[in-house]
Parts: sequence; structure tokens; C-alpha cells
Amino acid sequence: QVQLVESGGGLVQAGGSLRLSCATSERTFSRYSIGWFRQAPGKEREFLASISWSDDRTYYPECVKGRCTISRDNAKNTVYLEMNSLKPEDTAVYFCAARTAPRPLSSATVVDYWGQGTQVTVSS
Repeated sequence: QVQLVESGGGLVQAGGSLRLSCATSERTFSRYSIGWFRQAPGKEREFLASISWSDDRTYYPECVKGRCTISRDNAKNTVYLEMNSLKPEDTAVYFCAARTAPRPLSSATVVDYWGQGTQVTVSS
């Protein structure tokens, strides 16, 4: 069982920025592709970004790259999601997810493990 722990959420003012972290104690973390998703109340889950296990290739299906940046630090077993120019509509629970197969994390259907989520609230 892979445990993913998100942190960095909280209350942020509109126009501000934040950095979310997704950490695990797994020694094979560097072999996982990691993604970030979010879900707001009453809305469908959105797939924001992912980073590949092999070449750190990034993918931003539902987040404009200029607002989102995903990165990883394998030495710390941590993946980060930075977001800027935050808006009230960015309010949601943010989840990180892992795909343990040596392939890109391209959608929620290939996720093997989910974190518990961290709440982000953007005030206007």
C-alpha cells in the first residue's frame, strides 16, 4: 500500500499563489508517475497535471501551464504543484495520485493510489 500525503493547502487570497506537496515514504517513488487532481463540491474531478516517472515530462490537461507548474524532488520523495493567480473558482480539495506502472499518468483511470486530499480555499 502506497501512502501519499498532501500538504500546503489552506486559505489563500485571490491573486495569490500556493505550493502543494505530495510526499511518500516509498523508496521506489522515483519510478512512479504522479498527478494532481482537484474536486470542488458539486463538480466533477479535474485532472490538473502530471509528471512522468522516467523523464520528468509534464502534462497539463486541465490547467493552463502558466498557472500551474508540477515538479518533483526524488531525493525528498515529493512532488509539488505550484499555482498562481488563484481565483475563488480554484477552491477545491486537491489530491495527488500515483501510477506505479512505468508509464505516464494520463488519466484518473490509471491511478493506483490516491492521497487523502488537502483543502484549498481562495477568498475573493
